[in-house]
Amino acid sequence: MTDRPNPQPGVPQPRVLVVDDAVTVRAYTRQVLETDGFRVDEAVNGIDGLEHALASTPDLLIVDINMQKMDGYTMLRRLRQEQTLRDVPAIMISTESKDSDREKALLAGANWYFVKPVRPADLTAAARLLTGRRQAGEEGRS
Repeated sequence: MTDRPNPQPGVPQPRVLVVDDAVTVRAYTRQVLETDGFRVDEAVNGIDGLEHALASTPDLLIVDINMQKMDGYTMLRRLRQEQTLRDVPAIMISTESKDSDREKALLAGANWYFVKPVRPADLTAAARLLTGRRQAGEEGRS
């Protein structure tokens, strides 16, 4: 969790669960999302991610594909079988860049697919879109 002020007063901060076995990737993703006003939790592999999500439903999942113990594809397929988690939006991020990798991610239950490295603006835009948060500068529009 973060002590940063909520950029939209009165609007709850969406909670993102970042599932990646690389500590540097988790730290980078946390920094990008917290700077944009998201609350971030972390998990170190698919099993850990599954346990975190079952214990407390996140507003968004950001999941790596290649992880020890349980890969991202398997984790998402299992999450999509859970009534309380089947509609939680998910972004898969991987070094895998073939069209078949993207297709496999979408078939596993991902809503969005990025190839690493992900630009901060792209990550925050996708996270905002999938959690229903307005883009910067839209606060006064309806």
